[in-house]
Amino acid sequence: MGNAVMEIMEKRKSVRTYETTPIDTAAHNSIMEYLDKEENLRGPFGGISGIEWIWAKGGAGEGKGMKLGAYGIIMNPQAYLVGSVRNEKLALLEFGYTFQKLILFATGLGLGTCWIGGTFNRKSFTRELELAEGEIIPCITPLGYAREKQRLLDTTMRYVVRADNKKPWQELFCDSDFSKKLTPEAAGKLAVPIEMVRIGPSASNKQPWRLVLSPDRQMVHFYLQHTPNYSGNKLGFQMQRIDIGIAACNFELACRELDIAGTWTIQDPGIEAGSPHTEYMLSYTLS
Repeated sequence: MGNAVMEIMEKRKSVRTYETTPIDTAAHNSIMEYLDKEENLRGPFGGISGIEWIWAKGGAGEGKGMKLGAYGIIMNPQAYLVGSVRNEKLALLEFGYTFQKLILFATGLGLGTCWIGGTFNRKSFTRELELAEGEIIPCITPLGYAREKQRLLDTTMRYVVRADNKKPWQELFCDSDFSKKLTPEAAGKLAVPIEMVRIGPSASNKQPWRLVLSPDRQMVHFYLQHTPNYSGNKLGFQMQRIDIGIAACNFELACRELDIAGTWTIQDPGIEAGSPHTEYMLSYTLS
C-alpha cells in the first residue's frame, strides 16, 4: 500500500456519485491481484473473508441510480466489491479489518468507495456469490471515479450521518482505566495511530470504539460501546463489530507506517467499564 496509508485515511470520503468513465484496466488488475493473495484477506487472528469483484449491470451511462441502502442513491457505479463472512463475533471483526484495508488500497488507486452495510438488496448480490451455510454478506462498496461535482444529495447524506463530525479524544480514549481520559500528549508515539482510529469510518458515524491505553504504554485495549437499539442490529448481525475491525485496521496500518511493531491478542484485562453496553474486543501489544 506504500508509505502514504495515513494520508489516504485522512483524505478518503464516501463517494455516492461517480463518473460514467469505465474503471481503468490497470486499477482493475491491481485489485484482482490483491484479491488473489490470501494474506490480504486474512484478519489479525487468521480468519479469511470472502471478497469478490462484481461488475455493475447497467450502472454506467443510463443516468439512473441503484438504491443500495440507508445512505441514499448510488449513481453510476462501475463495479462493486462484495464481502462474505460467517455471522460470528470474531469473523465480523476480522471482516471489518480486511474490507477496510481493501477500501484503502482501492482509494490509493484513485477509485471512489462507500461503505454500505444497510438495507441494500442482498438477494441480488447473493445470486452472484456462492455463500457457504452460515455465511452472510455484511457490507459492499461501489467502485468508480468520483464525480468532481457531487450532487446535493451527497452533501445531504453526509449531513444526515454527520460524516464530518468526529467525536473528540475525551469521549473515545482512556488512560489506564475508563475513569481517566487520554490526551494526545499522554499517548506519546501512539497518538497518531489512535488518531487514525478516531477519523475512521463507522456505521451511521456512531464511532463505537473505545480505547484504553495501559499504564506502561505497552498495550492498547479495544472495546465496543454498543449503541442501544441500534437499527443495524435488525439486519441479523452485529454491524458494530465490523466497526471495531475498521478501527483495528487503521490503528495497525498506522503503526506499521511509523515502525511501531506489535501483535494482536484477545486477553481481557478485566477493566471495569462502568456500562453494560461496553464489551472488550481485542488488544494490541507492542513488541
